Amino acid sequence: MSFNQNQEQIKDQLIKIITLGPSGAGKTSLLTRLTQDRFSDNYIATIGVDFATKRMFINNQPVKLQIWDTAGQERFRTAISKSYYRNAHGIFLVFDISNEVSFTEVQLWHQKTVDEIKNMNQEIQFLLVGCKCDLESKRQISYDVAYSFAQSLGMHYIETSAKMNTNCLEAAEYLGKMCLQQINEKKNQEQPVMEIKQDAIKKTSCC
Repeated sequence: MSFNQNQEQIKDQLIKIITLGPSGAGKTSLLTRLTQDRFSDNYIATIGVDFATKRMFINNQPVKLQIWDTAGQERFRTAISKSYYRNAHGIFLVFDISNEVSFTEVQLWHQKTVDEIKNMNQEIQFLLVGCKCDLESKRQISYDVAYSFAQSLGMHYIETSAKMNTNCLEAAEYLGKMCLQQINEKKNQEQPVMEIKQDAIKKTSCC
């Protein structure tokens, strides 16, 4: 479904998603493919944090994915603070299927993230993403191993290739759907409270 003039009048639901994972795993390429529909073989390591947006429809509801790209070097893993996780709805946990060390490091990223958000009173959806699935001949992490790891932590697993444009949009749609469901459920839980308060105001204002 495309965005026309009437649809743009409907306010998009903002969904904040963070990409986490080791340097060179494919985070920036995934983000670039999603938001700009292009790919470059020229690798430049991300310094600090940046973000881009992707608009789409999920369950006929207009959403704007605000996808944050983070640096993957070890020194940045300890530097990324709670401020980046604040108001986040979802996280792409990204690793390179052709790099065993990358898979080990993404597990550290997951644990570090869980430790950061456990006292923030917010629920964040995770999606494990195995990037560079076009490098099948160089694969070091099998699908089953990655899938089992994801399942053990209650996550879904998907393999993508930004170069071949494989499953990139599907990954965004899946995580976006999970986040949107969580947002809508929270709104539904808060709605009765708002209605009770409004009803109380009406009763107290009667003459």
